[in-house]
Amino acid sequence: MTESGSTPVDLKTDIPHSARLYDYYLGGKDNFPVDREAAEKVIAAAPEAPLMARENRGFMHRAVGHLTSEGGIRQFLDIGTGIPTSPNLHEVAQGTAPDARVVYTDNDPIVLVHARALLAGTPQGRIAYLDADVRDPVGILASSEVRDCLDLTQPVALCLVSILHFIADDDDPYGIVRTLVDALAPGSYLVLSHATTDTQARGVSDVVSTYGRSSSSLTVRSNSQIMAFFDGLDMLEPGLTLVPAWRPTGDLPKGHELVWIAGGVGRLP
Repeated sequence: MTESGSTPVDLKTDIPHSARLYDYYLGGKDNFPVDREAAEKVIAAAPEAPLMARENRGFMHRAVGHLTSEGGIRQFLDIGTGIPTSPNLHEVAQGTAPDARVVYTDNDPIVLVHARALLAGTPQGRIAYLDADVRDPVGILASSEVRDCLDLTQPVALCLVSILHFIADDDDPYGIVRTLVDALAPGSYLVLSHATTDTQARGVSDVVSTYGRSSSSLTVRSNSQIMAFFDGLDMLEPGLTLVPAWRPTGDLPKGHELVWIAGGVGRLP
């Protein structure tokens, strides 16, 4: 586990970072002028960006809540954690199942600074933080953090929430997901959301251009391309949908049809 105070952390405040942009959309304070400038460019091109961030977060909450309460899942591997925003995944899971175990994984320097904030769960459960890149799935699976905190012979919920659209085709995102899923026990789940081209959203190309000048370029994929991440899995109802429409607990928010992030949950037979 990397302790935030053990070595100097280069926050690279001269380059916009995707985690800090996301924090800005959610109304957070863990961002810098360069991030706010980039985020405002994104919002100018896609005014729905803050709504998308909130709804993506809501999708994660509902998916984790369902898997904990209805699916009996007690283990979660969250890759691409981002800056802590309460309620965090472990708060949702442990709110229902205090013995739930969570491994958070990220490689963004701003997240390292906040790592200790993540490590505050229930006495019955366990939380670990791993400094690693999703592009190294073998390393993630072999890490002491994963091996000590999770039992991979038992079902695990693998959460890849709005991370894979930051992985270019050249980095083989499908191979990454397959490596991770293949290591899981039957009865495990994949929780995934991803920016989609299958909407009438405007300004997507400008958003992609802005992210191209940040720490992480953005690759937007079609719903059929996103569904390919779930190959071999049984999709939970309602399948792959725009994230506001995945098992909403109330009325859909105004402007929900403008959201261009799709999400779904698949079960490993």
